[in-house]
Amino acid sequence: MGILGRLIRGRVAGSAIRAVRREASKPQNQEKARRLMAKLRRR
Repeated sequence: MGILGRLIRGRVAGSAIRAVRREASKPQNQEKARRLMAKLRRR
């Protein structure tokens, strides 16, 4: 199941990356990310 397992994992990882990019493009999520980064920098 080596090749098949790698193919399945690759597809799952690809779909996860697409979901993250889709969510990251939303303005409300960009604002949340900015606030998080500012909070982390203040530490």
